[in-house]
Amino acid sequence: MVDLTEHTRLLGEVYPALKELSAEARRIREGEIAKPVREIAPLSLRVHELAVQCTRQVHDLSLSPYPTMEGGTESLAHLAGACAQISLAATLCNLAIHHRTAIYLYEDADPTPATSADQLRRAEDEMQRAAITYRAVAQQLSRRLASFTTRPEFLHRSSTQASATAPVPAARRRT
Repeated sequence: MVDLTEHTRLLGEVYPALKELSAEARRIREGEIAKPVREIAPLSLRVHELAVQCTRQVHDLSLSPYPTMEGGTESLAHLAGACAQISLAATLCNLAIHHRTAIYLYEDADPTPATSADQLRRAEDEMQRAAITYRAVAQQLSRRLASFTTRPEFLHRSSTQASATAPVPAARRRT
């Protein structure tokens, strides 16, 4: 059984992570990008790791009761799209490295960081769009779970389960 409360927490963590990574891309983009591998590769790796984590979560959610919840299928589709945006951002970071290092391989390569900066800007844009999606889906799931846990049938089931599994006091066990 998938813990949707835990998934809500994880979804909520993606938004600030994407905002942080987006800010990192902006900081690098605004610099000279003199050492592209050293400057961009750590960002690229972190974005790739986040993309894998998010894709794994979409997979887990797809196997849970989440798609059967009201709006769950649509939210899952939005998350899948956001995962693609995060993966694209990671690829754009790698392209930024490639474009900046191309001056070592090709005579006609752009000697300025302009092309790499453009790739990083595009990566930043993709991460910002994905962040908006993640924030919205996390808020929706949080509201759904909150309303679900206040429904009478849930409260009745929870109290019945709690009384059925309540420990027997020590004094009653001895007699």
